[in-house]
Amino acid sequence: MEREFPKTGWPRPPSCIPAQRLQEPPNNARVAVAGLVLVRQRPGTAKGVVFVTLEDETGVANVIVWERVFQKFRKAVMGGRMLRVFGRVQRDGAVTHVIADKIEDISYLLDQLADSSERKSNAVGRGSDPAN
Repeated sequence: MEREFPKTGWPRPPSCIPAQRLQEPPNNARVAVAGLVLVRQRPGTAKGVVFVTLEDETGVANVIVWERVFQKFRKAVMGGRMLRVFGRVQRDGAVTHVIADKIEDISYLLDQLADSSERKSNAVGRGSDPAN
């Protein structure tokens, strides 16, 4: 069941907005996004800026991490397999980014998902299906 949100539309932090809904909040709105880290880029010409692409079940979110935020959350940015990012929406034409101001490594949740999936797989494999 999908959670209902106030008339203003999109989920507010600490709730995460799905990537496919990032076009809903206005420019500069505060949002939180979460997902698997697909790409981390730190181009030499970007003056310390890191670009992170996160993927959730609905699509991808492009995150910009400025140097001072990167230094504060370096461990999460560089080591996290799954991140939750709090920040502000920034639009440039049809492209939407989240400008990060806080980053959390939530990779531990992947282990919980794997354990849950394994338990379900083992239960079905043992003939727990009433149809068997």
